[in-house]
Amino acid sequence: MELNREHFRAIIYYNFQRQLSQQECLAELLSVFGNEAPRQSTISRWYGEFKRGRVSLSDDPRVGAPKTAIEASWKISKTSIQKILHEELGWCQKTLDRLNSGTSKNVYSIVSGDESWIYCYEPENKRQSAVWVFQGEEKPTKVIRSRSVSKKMVATFVLKAGYIATIPLNDQITATADWYTTICQKIILHQYNASSHTAQKTRQYLTEENVEILEHPPYSPGLSPNDLFTFPKIKNRLRGQRFQSPEEPVDAFKNAVLDLPASEWNECFKNWFERMQMCINLRGDYFEKQ
Repeated sequence: MELNREHFRAIIYYNFQRQLSQQECLAELLSVFGNEAPRQSTISRWYGEFKRGRVSLSDDPRVGAPKTAIEASWKISKTSIQKILHEELGWCQKTLDRLNSGTSKNVYSIVSGDESWIYCYEPENKRQSAVWVFQGEEKPTKVIRSRSVSKKMVATFVLKAGYIATIPLNDQITATADWYTTICQKIILHQYNASSHTAQKTRQYLTEENVEILEHPPYSPGLSPNDLFTFPKIKNRLRGQRFQSPEEPVDAFKNAVLDLPASEWNECFKNWFERMQMCINLRGDYFEKQ
């Protein structure tokens, strides 16, 4: 059974009523749920809410909540939103039709690629060593006062049958067309529309190599398998781990991905097509989980 945020809040509330300290509550949660447990900051926040008399475990209504997923991720004009939304819904319908809502054998030929950053935090206390963490994690708790001094990008490629590769982009600030044109095979390539992916040199190379492209709608990271599944899944597993070199988190990422069973990759792509249909059904209205 997978616990959601409200389940954990109920446990925190129970421990609050038992008059456990925040540290005791955290220790108990960690002993049972490990890395799935809420963080100390979450427990502190909810203890404060309960002390003020709060009894609801649901999120507060969001004032000015975004109406669409695009509005949630990007601050752009209403005209641009309508144009992008039209392209997003059109892409969803076109892809569902092309691949029979995910039942086509051609789904097994889709390779989806995306990039993520690994950040290096250097403590102000020189007696402590620098640590590396993946994008999306908080600064290391043992390095309270720190700053990000460098970063490294990794590219990950996956398909319905499983994981293909994670490739560190050495000595590059971001993925460039020169690098990108060395990793493609004769596949249906799906990729988020970063500038390196849409560069003329990249497109020319892919055309010459007869690589079929599954286009991606602009400003739509919520329709990428890596953003929906791979990165959140693996980063959650690696949460709390600290690394002393940029190579260590890459190796840990690869090992964690390799541990995932084939059934989870199959479910990932199944959910991907279900999400496309959900976007169409809701006409682009904002949603997280339905």
